[in-house]
Amino acid sequence: MVFTSHVFIFYFLPAVLLIYYLLPASRRNFFLLLASYAFYGWWQPWFMLLMVAVTIINHLSGRAMAASRDNPGRAKAALGVSVAANLVLLGFFKYCTFVGENVNRLWALFGTEALPMLQVALPVGISFYIFKSLSYSIDVYRGVSPPARSFWDFACFVSLFPQIMAGPIIRYHMIADQLVERTCTLDKFSSGVALFILGFAKKVLLANPMGEVADAAFGAAAPCAADAWFGALGYAFQIYFDFSGYSDMAVGLGRMLGFEFLKNFDAPYRAESITDLWRKWHVSLSSFLRDYLYLPLGGNRQGTYRTYANLAIVMLLGGMWHGAKWTFLAWGAWHGLLLCLERWRGKKSLYDRLPRPARIAATFVLMLLSWVLFRAADLTAAAQYFRSMLGLQAAQVGQSLLAADLYTPLHVLVMALCAVLVFQPVQAFDWSTARPQTWRRVAVLVPLFAIAVIVMFNQAFNPFLYFAF
Repeated sequence: MVFTSHVFIFYFLPAVLLIYYLLPASRRNFFLLLASYAFYGWWQPWFMLLMVAVTIINHLSGRAMAASRDNPGRAKAALGVSVAANLVLLGFFKYCTFVGENVNRLWALFGTEALPMLQVALPVGISFYIFKSLSYSIDVYRGVSPPARSFWDFACFVSLFPQIMAGPIIRYHMIADQLVERTCTLDKFSSGVALFILGFAKKVLLANPMGEVADAAFGAAAPCAADAWFGALGYAFQIYFDFSGYSDMAVGLGRMLGFEFLKNFDAPYRAESITDLWRKWHVSLSSFLRDYLYLPLGGNRQGTYRTYANLAIVMLLGGMWHGAKWTFLAWGAWHGLLLCLERWRGKKSLYDRLPRPARIAATFVLMLLSWVLFRAADLTAAAQYFRSMLGLQAAQVGQSLLAADLYTPLHVLVMALCAVLVFQPVQAFDWSTARPQTWRRVAVLVPLFAIAVIVMFNQAFNPFLYFAF
């Protein structure tokens, strides 16, 4: 089930909200747990078993750590069990096939017969709920977070349907108090509805048409330079409005249920450096990598070269987190290199001589190049696409057909609208909470939602990119 479907909009969500608000507060967490498992199990019922296993392992580890405050060795052992179990499960389901394929390629170089391959289905959203569970165990061990008061509260936290599929990555200590007691007010509910509608419109009206542009350009054998750049722009806008739209819908749904989740995007394409961009893009992931990987590795406290190594390791692992492909590793390496260069030269010496619009434009182009690696099917395809962007590919038969697919009036209009929206400062997250909730806002949201719903019913292309991560 996805947020941009008639089943969710017209059946699941109204039923959940109605029952939720009819129940007494003491029963709402358990009901959310049941609703979240129904939402998640809509894809594949057996996926729920893995989430149950992750929940039990981390809850028991948290209890063991809480009971071992006077025994550091036992607490560390409990943490080790939790971390190992989470990483083994994530590694098996996400990287087993990738490792097998590359081992067989290596064997083939030596004329060795290929090993039998185990085809492993990737459970939707596994990276997100495993990272949430990991943060819980680590925070309990560090004393940052209290252990969950009950198994059902913790299970509700892990499975909470607004952000189970694609984040944001909520840490337990951020909503521990809200799981015990949260306020449900008309203002919070109405701002949640507003943010959900804005995220819904981002996804349906902007991300999906840009996805059609990206698919056409990246699917072409050898697009011309103009078509290649247009396709790369399309993908940059698709992934931003797809993921930020999902995050807005998730936060909006949380507010409707009385929760307050963090802001996951902060106008990242207005960033003035790659360092600045990673403070604004997928904030919950970048802060997770900082707090649970970069800082434990030593951060920038152990000398210049160690800092470079730490940045490179974090970004490589961040690339791997996104998927089991060499292109994701290359994407992480590219960002690690850029972060190291910025730290080596210093932000001011690298960017300060440029006016602010030029700093933003330079950062956007560097990010745009990285999206080619992110989108390409493999490294060979990425190299060919870069050649097309540089005008080094020979013209292909059917070039005019590709142009006809790319430069439709709708695609050009949506592309222009995306460009205006990503470079302006007003964010949906902030606009939805601005007071007062006026009739002028209602006059914007109601027709916007109606148009988005009509378009949703007429769209055959409706993927959520981050479901695969």
